[in-house]
Amino acid sequence: YIQTADTAVKSANTSNDWKAANEELTVSCRYIIKNQTTGDRLNIRVVAVNPGGRSPPATLADAVLVREVVDRPKIRLPRYLRQRYVKNVGEKINLVIPFSGKPQPVVSWTKDGQPVDTKKVNIRNTDKDSIFFIRASERADSGVYEMCVKVDSFEDKAQLTLQIVELPGPPASVKIVDTWGFNVALEWTEPKDNGNTTITGYTVQKADKKTGDWFTVLEHYHRMNATVSDLIMGNTYIFRVFTENKCGISQEATVTKTSATIQKTGIDYKPPEYKEHDFSQAPKFTTPLADRSTTVGYNAKLLCSVRGFPKPKVEWMKNQMIIGDDPKFRQINNQGICSLEIRKPGNFDGGVYTCRAKNEHGEALVTCKLEVKQPVIADADKK
Repeated sequence: YIQTADTAVKSANTSNDWKAANEELTVSCRYIIKNQTTGDRLNIRVVAVNPGGRSPPATLADAVLVREVVDRPKIRLPRYLRQRYVKNVGEKINLVIPFSGKPQPVVSWTKDGQPVDTKKVNIRNTDKDSIFFIRASERADSGVYEMCVKVDSFEDKAQLTLQIVELPGPPASVKIVDTWGFNVALEWTEPKDNGNTTITGYTVQKADKKTGDWFTVLEHYHRMNATVSDLIMGNTYIFRVFTENKCGISQEATVTKTSATIQKTGIDYKPPEYKEHDFSQAPKFTTPLADRSTTVGYNAKLLCSVRGFPKPKVEWMKNQMIIGDDPKFRQINNQGICSLEIRKPGNFDGGVYTCRAKNEHGEALVTCKLEVKQPVIADADKK
């Protein structure tokens, strides 16, 4: 026989203030007292009854605080935020991230381990979700943001990586390295500013000094050297190169400081004798590997570019072990662009990946780290 008394009653220890919690006697040693008001404090005592009567009551030493049942907090990060979230500079960012928990969880945000600057990022929380809002994104807003929801001693955390990108700058330099016949060889270097994302190619243009009109000769070109052919005899040319990334083509181009003149040839013209050019070159990586992170089950691709003559032999290694013909990996070498695709990586596919290029004049190496993260599994998926 179970009785309760509210501690708000002044004479809680008198028998008149005790109320029966169970209308009928129970033989079980467990009983749930229902329909209580949150925040009340209850004194509870239990009396044993048999045909001989009632026993003296056994009373709990301390009053019990009526609280809501704790529902552990859980963040339900949308699938599109589990990978790197990329936006252009100036774009609005409005992310809604649902969560659950009872009582009402306390929500907090950090960026790269530090509290979020509320002057740049507006965070608004409801009882079911957190809204992450940036009116006009800037490159400085890039980083790893972490959301934390907490109920009492329980908490759940989720990370999202934000990358704000923009148009790249032009190549650092462009020069004419050789002129012969109707051809001109060009070389250029990477831009000082890649727009916070990978360079996807270059656009090469030519202009005759007489007219000054520009014409495109190469688009979406991946290498950093090129030969422009079919030039007109007797004309003098200058060249310029634009950079491309996923946002588009750089607003400015880098122009060659010198010009190239295509010599006229007559009937009796005898071309000068040139020493045969030696194209031999040890392998040299013109675009290195970049560190990458991916999620278990999502394909990942590593890219680099190499030049050399004779054509280098390219080998890929994982943790200094040659990958070889492992069907999990797809290796492609197309005109110096080397790629390694890891198909649906698992937990053990992370590590240090190396691309080695070798020919008779030497060899070169580039390395990067691949991090394979566990996907965030929602409660519904676990069940």
